[in-house]
Amino acid sequence: MPLQHIVAVSQFTRLDLESIFAHADLMRTLPRTAKRLDGRILATLFYEPSTRTRLSFESAMQRLGGSVISTENAREFSSAIKGETVEDTIRIVNGYADAIVIRHHEQGAAERAAAVSGVPVLNAGDGPGEHPTQALLDLYTIRHELGRVDGLKVALVGDLKYGRTARSLALLLRETKNAEILFVNPPTAPMRNDVKLALSDAGVSYHDEPDLDAALAEVDVVYQTRIQKERFESAADFAAAKGAYVIDQASLDRMKSDAIIMHPLPRVDEIATEVDADPRAAYFRQAHNGVYIRMALLDLLINRGDASAAWA
Repeated sequence: MPLQHIVAVSQFTRLDLESIFAHADLMRTLPRTAKRLDGRILATLFYEPSTRTRLSFESAMQRLGGSVISTENAREFSSAIKGETVEDTIRIVNGYADAIVIRHHEQGAAERAAAVSGVPVLNAGDGPGEHPTQALLDLYTIRHELGRVDGLKVALVGDLKYGRTARSLALLLRETKNAEILFVNPPTAPMRNDVKLALSDAGVSYHDEPDLDAALAEVDVVYQTRIQKERFESAADFAAAKGAYVIDQASLDRMKSDAIIMHPLPRVDEIATEVDADPRAAYFRQAHNGVYIRMALLDLLINRGDASAAWA
């Protein structure tokens, strides 16, 4: 059956990924005057703050000739403040837009939205749950930077307990071959067991490596993440995690010459600005790739013609 919503990375097969990435490559070549989604409207509902994700979705829609209606801080400045449920909001917005992008502070909110929506819903992050379009652009970036997605050794660094981007990328790596994942995290922010069990069930190799220096010397991808103060349950746990892992010039000296550094952004102090000039620093290119991936997804979801694929 055709793809209807994007809620979790588990809905994608390897064939789906190859199709999405090929379509994203096509999006890179489209002229700025492309009108593939002319007359279509995208609604972006963000109950949490966002810069990159919201703007890249909106840029993607406009580059395809569509238009955008948006609420940037829906948790405080929408009918949610009056007690309206996510389900009712989605039912209403169905009458205004051809697709809906939602970011929400509650895990599972995107799935609830999709369950009542007659137009495509795209999960732009649901609390500490998943961020599937970020995972897609991350793996797409790895393919562009390294020329492959198989046989990767990846270090996921930082806040792995609450960081939905690291969780989503780990889960998406199940669709690659011979991946090995190193979890590099402070004791108060470990990768949760649901992800580890999913990796084990899929036969993906992983292990905990608290020593960042040791990980840097052997991996192909360093996926650094921010310690998220807003998600920690206690100030003490946050204080114990903050500043645990910083990538700087000394870190670069330990890395392989053909490895890359990624970050979902925003960064605070976990990557020194001196790293930015190194060609292995891929995080700004990574962010830009988000536009092409989201163009591809919107085109495949809304403009279902000869470009659509049979996805579950």
